[in-house]
Amino acid sequence: MKLSMTLVFAALSTVPVLADYNILSIVDNADPTFNQALGINNAGTIAGYFGSGAPNGTPPPFTLHPNKGYTVTPPYSQANFTNENFPGSSQTQVTGINNTGTTVGFYADSNGATTPNFIGFVDQSGTFTAVQDPSTPVVPASLNQLLGVNDANVAAGFYQDALGNFHGYTYNIGTATFDNLLLPSGDNASSFAATGINNAGMVVGFFTNLSGTTEGFIDNGGTFTNFLATGSNNTMFLGINNNGDAVGVYQDGSGFNHGFVYSIASGTYQSVDDPNAVLLNGGTTINGINDKGDLVGFYGDANGNTIGLLATPVPEPRYISVLLLAALAFAGIKHARRETARVRQVV
Repeated sequence: MKLSMTLVFAALSTVPVLADYNILSIVDNADPTFNQALGINNAGTIAGYFGSGAPNGTPPPFTLHPNKGYTVTPPYSQANFTNENFPGSSQTQVTGINNTGTTVGFYADSNGATTPNFIGFVDQSGTFTAVQDPSTPVVPASLNQLLGVNDANVAAGFYQDALGNFHGYTYNIGTATFDNLLLPSGDNASSFAATGINNAGMVVGFFTNLSGTTEGFIDNGGTFTNFLATGSNNTMFLGINNNGDAVGVYQDGSGFNHGFVYSIASGTYQSVDDPNAVLLNGGTTINGINDKGDLVGFYGDANGNTIGLLATPVPEPRYISVLLLAALAFAGIKHARRETARVRQVV
């Protein structure tokens, strides 16, 4: 009987789980025209922001709809949104969240007559810490972003150099130390960003080579894997979970955006598009994934609005049938054990 149980589990673990998705819009009514859901943890808490940050076109460059950060918990009604903004900032984006509730992101330090600096931050239970890689040049408009964080409180992000190129790094929150990343020299990267990190230390992101093609990359302990979706010359990894699934966005041959999920184990990917997405208005971007396979991101709708999204996987019927077979097998095992016990009692 133990052998049968082992075979049931082995069969169950080797069946590929290809998922369709139930999709829910994530919208903070403070600005229903622009929301992005960017990170999600295993409890279903989502990190994101509302407000496009677009200037109103008249100097000084005040914005009509500044970025304002938030987190939101199930069931994702308006009462479940909590504002999260770096103290004294003019704009904030909350971009990543781990399973202990630490969030990361970046903020703008001013919104007046000069172009603001964009600075990374960490929020631990309401205690905010500004984060800037020491290699960031001292210029009137510096740029740092933290985009993902694992459960060991190591974040992934990037800074911009004086020529406008990105440089990826990881940041250890506990020790306040940086580790600047280097892509293999053969990739000829002119610019690269780290966007996510999981508990195993695998880092994902994207780089642009000298010919202008942007590819996703996975850094697994110094071993790099590059990915470019079929027919695309612009593919980005934007997040990763602890099961080795990465997510991101790619542009197809017509320049339209599609979200996707990539399995590091199999080297295959699945496109994920919100059914309400309009390709001409931005298509779909998938930005975060938790260990349950729940996805978050955003899409452009028919009215030109940007709408946050949560996509939860629905197993295929054949996978459900395997679960049913497993349940029947366990029922048979229990029945056989009861029959054996009954016979022994009779004897």
